[in-house]
Amino acid sequence: MSEKTKNIRVLVVGCGNMGTSHATAYHYLDGFEICGIVSTGKSKEILNEKLGGGYSLFSDFDEALRSTQPDAVCISTYPDTHESLALKALENNCHVFIEKPLADTVAGAERVAAAAAKAGKKLVVGYILRHHPSWIKFVELAGELGKPLVMRMNLNQQSHGNMWTVHRNLMKSLSPIVDCGVHYIDVMCQMTRSKPIQVSAIGARLTEEIPAGNYNYGQLQIRFEDGSVGWYEAGWGPMMSETAFFVKDVIGPKGAVSIVAKDAGGTGKSDSVEDHTKTEWLRYHRAAINQQSEFLQEDTWISMEDEPDHQELCNREQSYFLKAIRENIDLTDHIADAVNSLRIAFACDESVRTGQIVSLT
Repeated sequence: MSEKTKNIRVLVVGCGNMGTSHATAYHYLDGFEICGIVSTGKSKEILNEKLGGGYSLFSDFDEALRSTQPDAVCISTYPDTHESLALKALENNCHVFIEKPLADTVAGAERVAAAAAKAGKKLVVGYILRHHPSWIKFVELAGELGKPLVMRMNLNQQSHGNMWTVHRNLMKSLSPIVDCGVHYIDVMCQMTRSKPIQVSAIGARLTEEIPAGNYNYGQLQIRFEDGSVGWYEAGWGPMMSETAFFVKDVIGPKGAVSIVAKDAGGTGKSDSVEDHTKTEWLRYHRAAINQQSEFLQEDTWISMEDEPDHQELCNREQSYFLKAIRENIDLTDHIADAVNSLRIAFACDESVRTGQIVSLT
């Protein structure tokens, strides 16, 4: 039976927020079957129970690979393990779905990309916003605003409880502007389709609970070859303000488009994974004015209230993964974009650590 018709047997590695969502997608989508679930702790038992039980559980990835001989591996672990797990999966002739970022270094990301090309296997990176109709529309409307563009984005999270534990674990290897920023850097690159030429960034370590060399608040700025500029801000922790945690704007000579998340912007929602992808409304402002300098058109409000929830977005990501395997989709650009956004994010991280502007040319 060919890969175009048979079920893809997938080994799920990592059972946190994203791993659970991806496993749920595999459980319900036609075309996939889970052949094993891997985690170092008890999360695999919790996930197995949630999915009705009966799946093979493993604490060791190498053992799981040998035992299950999967067609594909889904990697949703902490970023410092991404490269090694992906390389092992590709060495074992598996397709790979991997949560962003692709690796915890640019060189590591390039090694994974090269290994996928050498193995002739599909490598899909979890850029969830690329599958979100509201964000697709946001990028599309940006193309109507002229050039240069000004892009303003942030996602500050007043994290506490389990989410603060997750964030502290993430910051053992990466900063917020790298781990989270790759999404929004990717969006900026889609909007401009111009070469980024320079970055600068600032950061602050607001807690003793993270490694001495890291920071839990950062803000980056990017200059593009076409004159466009963008900034992104991310802060994690119980001390963060929720006053303006969600800003998503793009401005051009002809007007502006904004994502307006009225409900997600409410008190106590900034560390909710479910709310991070919510848009609710797009506000389209046109700059055209008459001889009295009054606007010719009122702002257009585009409702996105029927948008997909977080689980549906993960379902769409995995449907794309299945399509890429079955239809042999060329993922060269997809992988290049993932490496590029990570390269820009790490250049921003370098700027924070050195206090210098970093050239990308």
